[in-house]
Amino acid sequence: MIDKLDKIVDRYEELNVMLSDPNIFSDKDKMLQLTREQKELEAIVKIYQDYKTLINQIDGNKEILAEEDDKELLEIAESELKELNEKKENFEEELKYMLVPKDPNDSKNAIMEIRAGTGGDEACLFAGDLYKMYTKYAELNGLKYEILSLHPQEIGGFKEVIIQFNGENAYGKLKFEAGVHRVQRVPATEASGRIHTSAASVAVLPEAEDVDIQLDAKDLKIDVYRSSGPGGQSVNTTDSAVRITHIPSGMVVTCQDEKSQHKNKAKALKVLKARLFEQKIEEEQKKAAATRRSMVSTGDRSAKIRTFNFPQNRVTDHRINFTSYHLDEILGGKIDEFIEHLQLAEREEKLKNAE
Repeated sequence: MIDKLDKIVDRYEELNVMLSDPNIFSDKDKMLQLTREQKELEAIVKIYQDYKTLINQIDGNKEILAEEDDKELLEIAESELKELNEKKENFEEELKYMLVPKDPNDSKNAIMEIRAGTGGDEACLFAGDLYKMYTKYAELNGLKYEILSLHPQEIGGFKEVIIQFNGENAYGKLKFEAGVHRVQRVPATEASGRIHTSAASVAVLPEAEDVDIQLDAKDLKIDVYRSSGPGGQSVNTTDSAVRITHIPSGMVVTCQDEKSQHKNKAKALKVLKARLFEQKIEEEQKKAAATRRSMVSTGDRSAKIRTFNFPQNRVTDHRINFTSYHLDEILGGKIDEFIEHLQLAEREEKLKNAE
């Protein structure tokens, strides 16, 4: 562990030298990349420095115990040594966690796709609830968001909505939301008061940068048409809606929310790149025999991950068996407690696999 930490310190110092070179300002992409790496290493370097200071204090107390005869001084040194050794264990545990390889995509922006599942109109309403929950979460946590695609229903809610979240570690925070979310409640249209179960699926993709995915124009089939709203009525009198087909994979993305064909095309390309990037990540993980996705971080959209039970005011995450009885607050965007528990579970899983 110490060898790894020493190498990290060497790299951190090397980055400091590189970023102090005035020539770096001429290459903004390189500067951004190096600054990001420096920031990631800064926290672990600081803790390691504190750890080395602690080790020196422990060695100093051991010398006192070995050389001193003063009984009072020996008692003080022994008491301090016990306390310092406890701190040492805590530091070592934290450093172990920090050495666990991070998901390189955590720092990226996130693209979230919410789709109504089983349950008809009630599923569309629940998809709308999830949309409000995540946008409220973004507002509470300093993330900006942009609607990339929206398919509202006449009764309310959405058949599908695609949102991009921008900000620090947006993907790292929201990736745990991928999977099937289930709701148990009495629908407004239910006269007999029976509880219905409906579902919505959530996919969370890291935004693909040009370095991640490069699209060849000859691999794309782009169609334009007039956009339509609920019930099929024409929303626009111009051919502003865009459908992009990625010929090699057969993947299709449509966007019709903007009045500008150019803007719809840009948004559709962003979603297509993110989906292709996710596919690339999954293929790489399958090839790596030593790597496996835990249930905590799984992107499996068929896996039931969370239940919202309205009669019991309960929300349960089935991956970590964590339950909260503050359903209203959670639907109001306060999902931090779930995310923190899931991040901790992921760290423990990675640490276990690294041993």
